[in-house]
Amino acid sequence: MRLIVARCEVRYSGRLTAVLPEALRLIMVKADGSVMVHADTGGYKPQNWMTPPTAIEEGDGFMTVRKVKGDDRLDIAISEVVSDSSHDMGEAAALEKDGVERDLQLLLADQPHWCGEGLRLVRREWPTDIGPVDLMCRDPDDAWIAVEIKRIATIDAVEQLTRYLDFIRRDPAMGECRGVLAAQQVKPQARTLAESRGIACVEVDLAVLRGEREPDLTLVAA
Repeated sequence: MRLIVARCEVRYSGRLTAVLPEALRLIMVKADGSVMVHADTGGYKPQNWMTPPTAIEEGDGFMTVRKVKGDDRLDIAISEVVSDSSHDMGEAAALEKDGVERDLQLLLADQPHWCGEGLRLVRREWPTDIGPVDLMCRDPDDAWIAVEIKRIATIDAVEQLTRYLDFIRRDPAMGECRGVLAAQQVKPQARTLAESRGIACVEVDLAVLRGEREPDLTLVAA
């Protein structure tokens, strides 16, 4: 991994155009070709990024990152380099879901209606350049629905699903894709953040999904 702290201006062009004015930023270049531009604010989400496969060209005062397929491009104009270091990170094992999350994913893949009325599964582990979406579904109107599954849904889960949606919506055919966060428990702060971003939250019961007990009945007053 290469870490560059530099004063730079960043211009993105492709499906849209965006400019980050000159400021001190961290440019992270991973061995797989991922490039991320971070500020010292905004949490862990980069201000701009490019997913692999990429082609990177460097010269005096600039770095250009292009998608191998497509027109996406980052032009980074560097006026000052504070530090530039590379580190061998070795082989990293992939993050695996714990047993409960894995069970939830398999059961909800067979019973996607628990994530939303009338949903039908298109694919489990839908691949994207930034990681797999747990379930990709379609609703009765044939609209795309991305489902992220957690045992306990926190703000981090909302941020993860938001990144998936941002990436998926770059495809014009999936520009209206909606998100559903499914979990045994959704933390109140996560629910508030999700609802502010138009993401639906669903709490599911593992015992009900397994058929070990009947779902609770909700009484509706006449």
